Amino acid sequence: MTAPTRAPRPYANPYLAGIGLGLVLLGTYAIMGYGIGASGAFAATAAAGVDAIAPAHAAGNAYYRAYTDAGNPLASWIVIEVVGIVIGALISALLAERWRRGVEKGPGVTTRTRLLLAFAGGSLMGFASRLARGCTSGLALTGGAVLSVGGWVFMLALFGAAYALAPLMKREWR
Repeated sequence: MTAPTRAPRPYANPYLAGIGLGLVLLGTYAIMGYGIGASGAFAATAAAGVDAIAPAHAAGNAYYRAYTDAGNPLASWIVIEVVGIVIGALISALLAERWRRGVEKGPGVTTRTRLLLAFAGGSLMGFASRLARGCTSGLALTGGAVLSVGGWVFMLALFGAAYALAPLMKREWR
């Protein structure tokens, strides 16, 4: 006999979650002097990896030196923040009973295709975020909070593109 399964707890109220995110952003500025972001953590990790494998190459590259000259890139604020995000997300999923293994995909898409497209999209987003000198959280949240014109333009373009592509993407999930 199997144990009865319980329904997962409902998602957080989006308005309260938004207020909480705003308070986290305010707290990071007040305590650390930085906004929130994520792409810098991946760049710092890549710089640390290159420095460990090919230190001469890292020393000769201005992009990597921006991370390695300040000390261990893995000890930077942004890396610690992203590690905290992962740990916090795991704790939240466990407490809400929403932790499960699997690949979210539409019925007409194979798992392999979904993973390849997710990797390609994530790689493109990561590359673009480095070109833009920030990711969605850095540009939209932090930039928007400090009333950066670039942050607001990015946020409006992001939402516009999302609304334009939503009908196309919705078909893939049916």
